[in-house]
Amino acid sequence: MLRSSKELILAFFACAFIAASYAAVLFFTREIPAAGGLYGHTIGILGFLLMLMTETLYSLRKRTRSARWGRMAGWLQFHIFTGIVGPFMVILHSSWKFNGLAGVTLLLTGVIVVSGFIGRYIYTRIPRTADGIEDPGLIGVMQASALANARRLMSLWHAIHIPIGMALFTAAFAHILGALYYSTLLK
Repeated sequence: MLRSSKELILAFFACAFIAASYAAVLFFTREIPAAGGLYGHTIGILGFLLMLMTETLYSLRKRTRSARWGRMAGWLQFHIFTGIVGPFMVILHSSWKFNGLAGVTLLLTGVIVVSGFIGRYIYTRIPRTADGIEDPGLIGVMQASALANARRLMSLWHAIHIPIGMALFTAAFAHILGALYYSTLLK
């Protein structure tokens, strides 16, 4: 079964557009946009919101199968798109400084994105219907041992990906609270 990669193509073009806007700011100001400046805050906030949507909306849809909020395949594509574009914006927000809690958050962001690409690869190895449900007709064609290995890998991947995501959001919220504290309460 040939799977669509339109979310990857759309993410590429969105990142290219964002990179072009970053380059324009860099060109006109002649300096790397500061994380605490207007442009830096804007892309940081938008990137974080996309990442938050990545984590919450797809997870909610996945766990409420009775709700008719669209096909799971579409939600997975949304999850992948926001899971690429959001972290890209957060990386640009960093102003290329990787120290302290912000650096840890950025490291976790990179790990979760790489983990997501690995998960997407494993996910595509298991035959599924258009709704993302395992397809019994196509599974019969697959060797039982190959299918068992793919399912085992997917289970292991979930056991790693989800806790890293939780650690990422814990660090991100701590970073945001710290930034708010130091930028507003201490002024």
